[in-house]
Amino acid sequence: MARLSHVPLVTTVKERCRVCYTCVRECPAKAIRIAGWQAEVVPGRCIGCGNCVRVCSQKAKQVASSEAAVQALLASGERVAACVAPSFPAEFVELDAKVLVGMLRRLGFALVNEVAFGADLVARRYRQLLADNPDRCYISTSCPAIVTFVERYYPSLVDFLAPVASPMVATARALRQVHGPELKTVFIGPCVAKKGEELDTGLSPEIDEVLTFAELRQMLAAAGIHPEETEASEFDPPHGGTGALFPLSRGALQAASIDENLILGDIVAADGRTSFVEVIKEFESGDLDLNARLLDLLCCNGCIMGAGMTSEVPLFRRRAVVSKYVRQHLAASHPHDHQAWLDRFANLDLGRTFVADDQRLPTPSSTEITEVLERMGKHTPADELNCGACGYDTCREHAVAVCKGLAESEMCLPFTIEALRTSVGELALSHEELRNTQQALMHSERLASMGQLAAGIAHEVNNPLGVVLLYAHMILEEAPKDAPGRKDLEMIVAQADRCKKIVSGLLNFARQNKVFLQETLIRDLVLQGVRSVPIPDHVRVRVEHDEPELAAEIDRDQVMQVLTNLISNAIEAMPEGGTLTLSSRTAKESVLLTVADTGVGISKENMNKVFEPFFTTKPMGKGTGLGLPVIYGIVKMHRGDIKVESNADPAVGPTGTSFTVTLPRAGRRE
Repeated sequence: MARLSHVPLVTTVKERCRVCYTCVRECPAKAIRIAGWQAEVVPGRCIGCGNCVRVCSQKAKQVASSEAAVQALLASGERVAACVAPSFPAEFVELDAKVLVGMLRRLGFALVNEVAFGADLVARRYRQLLADNPDRCYISTSCPAIVTFVERYYPSLVDFLAPVASPMVATARALRQVHGPELKTVFIGPCVAKKGEELDTGLSPEIDEVLTFAELRQMLAAAGIHPEETEASEFDPPHGGTGALFPLSRGALQAASIDENLILGDIVAADGRTSFVEVIKEFESGDLDLNARLLDLLCCNGCIMGAGMTSEVPLFRRRAVVSKYVRQHLAASHPHDHQAWLDRFANLDLGRTFVADDQRLPTPSSTEITEVLERMGKHTPADELNCGACGYDTCREHAVAVCKGLAESEMCLPFTIEALRTSVGELALSHEELRNTQQALMHSERLASMGQLAAGIAHEVNNPLGVVLLYAHMILEEAPKDAPGRKDLEMIVAQADRCKKIVSGLLNFARQNKVFLQETLIRDLVLQGVRSVPIPDHVRVRVEHDEPELAAEIDRDQVMQVLTNLISNAIEAMPEGGTLTLSSRTAKESVLLTVADTGVGISKENMNKVFEPFFTTKPMGKGTGLGLPVIYGIVKMHRGDIKVESNADPAVGPTGTSFTVTLPRAGRRE
């Protein structure tokens, strides 16, 4: 039998979907595919249960609408019968049944009938089926979602589907037998899957259209039909009996007078998205008791919890409302009349055939599953948290879905969190490196411009300064020791010499000398640096080398200048005494030289200025502010780096400053 079963019953409104995976979790058929960060329903896999519609808080799942088709049918002039599902008391809790019937008549329906009568016919057929076939087991077929689930995912069990039409179809057949084949029928109920049953070519044209209760409410509102303005009316015959219990869990068994004997275990009843799946799995695997003769299955927790309902009333309140309606209805009915109607349809064809529609996807190999798990950071069973955040019960099920093209690795929440944490860390590191690079570039540009300025100043000042120095020394040598102006001459000579040193510093700062690399033993370099600077008695020197034989390709003279300058600065920072520590160590392909003191430290506001030309914290006349910029230039010419750490606040901790120079062990020659 051909089926038009792949028409989309539920679609996704992409603008509303927040990809929370709730629909994936709630779908018993796993018919929702996550692709491109969108949850889309796969029509060929969807069984129409509507769980995704019911659980989506964003209203991103949309049921195919039949409102326009029903309106056209009502406007066509044809006689149209409304077949109302027996779950209607749970939906229209606020209405009397007779008022609801009156509202349907005002909407344009010529007949308003209870599907409960069709359920009575079906219940009788099940009782007869089990009696005539004591050695066979059947799966109930009143729920279209169950039927579709078996046809698509357990095709080997299709032969176990009871060959009995649903109450909806049974009602339509009975009405056409009474009112003629030209009668049009519209089913109104809580079930989205009924829309798929209507599209079954094996059943058409018995059911012309299917409306959910939600759609009916919209049509009544659009037509301006209100209960207070509606005259009460009775359902048209035939009226239902205990078949009105069908929408309740195990209600079909009671309607058919089939006892669920827990000792015999011949009847297995289950409802809900997880329970019915487990029953079918166990039945296929042979785990169920071989005495089982009927599997009474409902996809929802009874039809009263169908996705086409709008009622906010909880489950057991709905059960109570339906039970109350059935009690009142049976108390007011005439059993003989009901039996007469049942006898009238004793020979009504209630048969139904089914066809396998295998939608199972090939099972991936264990190697493919393992590859996906490892891609999600799950290398051992302990890594498989089975948290269910992805919508699948286990990590392995998720991996299988990824292999089948139904899911994405990024759906794994722990994996995504870890990936985001790694990305944030990498971005932070990249940002820090970029910031350091920008600062270094700005500093280099500033040094370059200052260097050009310094070179120009030094060049212009050097010649006249040389003349001043020469004649100042000549006059000083010729002046008698007791000459009145000798002290003034000595002051001139001293200050001129200081100017000479400043000019020399300017030239050193401006001159971009090339480095002359040679293999140098770091231990000897540090020792020479300590010996070249006078160490006061109140300063204790400590030298530490992680590798005594550590060597590097450096410009010995220039690095010596770096060390002596840093040592001199450290000594000047400890006027009251302290400890000077010189150390060396390796890090990957670099050498780290550290000069640390326990002096007064550098204040926070000055930390960013220490390498700026002409900046100094020394008293006037004691420093030029060019020592550290020259050091910076030498280090950069070696393609190295220099960092400073300092604390000037005793309340925070011990004061002192530490300069760490990083140089490549193997220098690159120009």
